[in-house]
Amino acid sequence: MLVLNCGIITSNFFMRKILIIALVLAPFFAVSQDFEFGKLTADERNFDRKTIDSNANAVYLNEYGTTRFSFDSETGRMKIIHDYHVRIKIFNKEGFNAANIVVPIYKNGTGNDDQEYISDIKAATFNQQDGKLEEIMMADNAVFKDEKSKYLTLTKFTLPSIRENSIIEYRYTIETPYLFNFRTWHFQANFPKVNSTYVAFIPANYRYNVSLRGFYKLTDSKTELSSACLRVAGKDMDCSKLTYNMKDIPAFIEEDYMTSPTNYKSAIYFELEEVFYLNGSTQKYTKSWRDIDYELVTNKEFGGQMKRKDVFKTIVPQVINGTIDDLQKAKAIFEYIKKQVKWNNYYGKYSETSVKEVVDKRSGNVADINFALISALSAANLDVEAVILSTRDNGMVNKLYPIMSDFNYVVAKLNIGENTYLLDATEPLAPFGLLPLRCINDQGRVINLKKPSYWFDLKATKRSLNTHSFVGKMTEDGKIAGTMTSYVSGYNALNTRKEIKKYSSIDEYVEKLDERLTNIKIKNYKITDVDSVENALVEEYEIELRIGNSESHNNNFNPFFINPIRKNPFKLNERNYPVDLGAASEERISINITLPNNYLLKEQPKDLSIALPNQGGKYIIQTAFLDGNLLINQHLVFSKAIYTSEEYHYLKEFYNRIIQAQKADVLISKNN
Repeated sequence: MLVLNCGIITSNFFMRKILIIALVLAPFFAVSQDFEFGKLTADERNFDRKTIDSNANAVYLNEYGTTRFSFDSETGRMKIIHDYHVRIKIFNKEGFNAANIVVPIYKNGTGNDDQEYISDIKAATFNQQDGKLEEIMMADNAVFKDEKSKYLTLTKFTLPSIRENSIIEYRYTIETPYLFNFRTWHFQANFPKVNSTYVAFIPANYRYNVSLRGFYKLTDSKTELSSACLRVAGKDMDCSKLTYNMKDIPAFIEEDYMTSPTNYKSAIYFELEEVFYLNGSTQKYTKSWRDIDYELVTNKEFGGQMKRKDVFKTIVPQVINGTIDDLQKAKAIFEYIKKQVKWNNYYGKYSETSVKEVVDKRSGNVADINFALISALSAANLDVEAVILSTRDNGMVNKLYPIMSDFNYVVAKLNIGENTYLLDATEPLAPFGLLPLRCINDQGRVINLKKPSYWFDLKATKRSLNTHSFVGKMTEDGKIAGTMTSYVSGYNALNTRKEIKKYSSIDEYVEKLDERLTNIKIKNYKITDVDSVENALVEEYEIELRIGNSESHNNNFNPFFINPIRKNPFKLNERNYPVDLGAASEERISINITLPNNYLLKEQPKDLSIALPNQGGKYIIQTAFLDGNLLINQHLVFSKAIYTSEEYHYLKEFYNRIIQAQKADVLISKNN
């Protein structure tokens, strides 16, 4: 008998909202079966989107998938076969991208046969033509492959003859040797779905933890016995046939400031816990952290690389020469690794080569570089550990029980006295102790060579701080000329430095910046501390703003020309997932404009002071006109990195009021 355990995955900031339930194996109602390719019903042809979402650009009319085991007698290996079939109606041009299909196919990167395969692709477009339904089949040569990396290939195809009110249909089969995660089924997508059904056939000797994550409940579920569903070594095996159905599913709308959508989309997840083999033996896949700790510490590509401080026995003394304390030693080693080894843009929690090869070749993946950092810090007799984590785009990790496939990254954790520093040497422009934003994702697991592992919060330790000042004079020919100076630190400085490095020179960066600015002309500039990442980045620009002309007696201009907020990033009526800014931030802007003697200030922006609840942030505008000088000061603070879904409406209104306030102009009149 197949036993399904519930996997309850929680995170402090959204556990009250997100629904994660055990899937109870009890029959409910009859659920729909697979539908015949090309046999469209009258209801589907005439489907009115108002029945599910009047704003939908496309709608999934029907979606059906099955996943089953298959035994390959030639190789003696088990594999999983996944069939997918969908029918979608496209209502307008904004929904045309529903016809651009991308199917990820994974491989282990070693070049052997341990990889996935896609086959039996069939696709067609259906259009109403002169009162008849026209079927246009997709040609075989319309399918192509995009090799994204040695671990991932994207199979892509676009359905033909797409126009408004087209109905598209496609199906394919994926064969995979990766049994651990079975096959995740996503009920929720970028377009709403009328009906989505998933059927899983799981042999009786395989035990999976199954969980439904997201905000929507199943409409139906059903469990049946499927006799002789699998034949292994001449023996027939029974399966549990698990059917899950969800109807009238809203589209998942992505907004700014969120982590991976997989954290919040309604989906069924399977994680292999244990296998009972025919010879009577068993193999546990879901293990305790004690088991995982031992495996990682003894693993050649993990613990074996953490121990390679011998590689640095002659290097480190030279690197730390002249330092006076442990913090200076660590900073010197951190800078050395950043400069010596270049990241090849591959993630990974295991080393692909070795610390010695990384140092010699001066290139490696995330694990290669950060294990080199850990080994070098150890060579200086510093207390350092490894932290495995899941990046923001990879989703949250399951903290109920260890699932190593949840983790895709490793960084260093340095302990000096009572202070802790998280370090990632893959970013040459990141200061000491500032993890790249991609790593700021709930918690990571600290792996120590001698002690039990433990969870550790992944938080930005530094607030992003921007300070801008403009001092200028208005001339009678309708111009304002002056100097703008900016001091930037934290993630804003990291992002700006990376943007500068995209160009061949700072001159080219400024030239492109000048092209993007409207009504502002950069006359001269000075940018300092681009490479001195421990300091604030300083940008100084001599600029000229055109606000009017000499013939007019009245000139008006908008004084909010430094980092203005013109659009609200929050547009939903309701958001079920948190707003994750990554880090707290603060911005101060001061403007001082001297008016000509024969000009008067007729109108100016009103003072404003608004705040978010629970000391979540504030925005202040203060204006004054003193001795012919227009003074405007702004102060914007987001004091938290994460805001709950309950705070979403406050943030939305906060932005609305800022946008409205920054529409106010200054009116200047010539005194006759």
